[in-house]
Amino acid sequence: MSAAHHHDHHHEHHHAHGETAGRLMWFAVALTLVFAGVEAGVGWWAGSLALVADAGHMVNDAGALVIAAAASWVSRRPVSRLHSYGLGRAEFLAALINSLGLLVLVAWISVSAVQRWHTPQPVQGEAVSLTAALGLLINIGVAWLLFRGEQNLNTRAALLHVMGDLLGSVAALIAGVVIVFTGWTPIDPLLSLAIGALILVSSLRLLRQALHGIMEGVPLHLSLEEIGQEMACVPGVISVHDLHVWSVASDKVMLSAHLTVADLASWEGMLADSRKLLHERFGIDHVTLQPEPAVQIISWVSRERE
Repeated sequence: MSAAHHHDHHHEHHHAHGETAGRLMWFAVALTLVFAGVEAGVGWWAGSLALVADAGHMVNDAGALVIAAAASWVSRRPVSRLHSYGLGRAEFLAALINSLGLLVLVAWISVSAVQRWHTPQPVQGEAVSLTAALGLLINIGVAWLLFRGEQNLNTRAALLHVMGDLLGSVAALIAGVVIVFTGWTPIDPLLSLAIGALILVSSLRLLRQALHGIMEGVPLHLSLEEIGQEMACVPGVISVHDLHVWSVASDKVMLSAHLTVADLASWEGMLADSRKLLHERFGIDHVTLQPEPAVQIISWVSRERE
């Protein structure tokens, strides 16, 4: 039996785009973290739990951005004798740590919000409103930076985090405005819980993705059954078995399979067609396929029956 490997790299083009995306990502991280610190400080001084919660949400975004930026950097590291796939799996480990930290943050926000509800505290509505409005502008700027960068799975995921934080900034802004015009401070812990719910949803999604990746699950945007059915439709291919699809990084999907073929002499054409299908239909370029002649399979089954 023979095995064929295909690794479709566009080194120079991908390297240039990767470096640009990485620089934009790190700038977005710095901008987000700096303002999160400002927002947390102002929130603590102004007595606004909603503002502190939004700062925590921005740290959440920064964590997502760090993961994406680190993945962009790690993906350009060469493979080594000890790590033949590279270090892309570190992205899933970082996401796991990030998501667990976020769950702790949600618990703290929830407990603090309940305490604030039972024991209201004065809140500086003007400071909250101005800081939240500035945070909203910062998030719009970060979203614009990410939108300008390379559009891969990492940057799209980070962009979703930032869009979620836009809602958090809007919630903090509403809390500040309501307190300024009505003096009703319970709005602050109420909207803090709303921001906590946003963080909870994103952290649970991140936790699921991290655990799925660490366990080498089929990427969530792909269907193993659909891939197998499409591959079996390639001319000359009779069936597909031992099909495995997994990720070594969120944007680096691997596939291996055994293909039962009608004529081994036509394998090169079937291999080219299979590669093209997997690239165009599913975006999979790291492929290992092994042909198995149908005649050999039939002969083996006959011997087993005897």
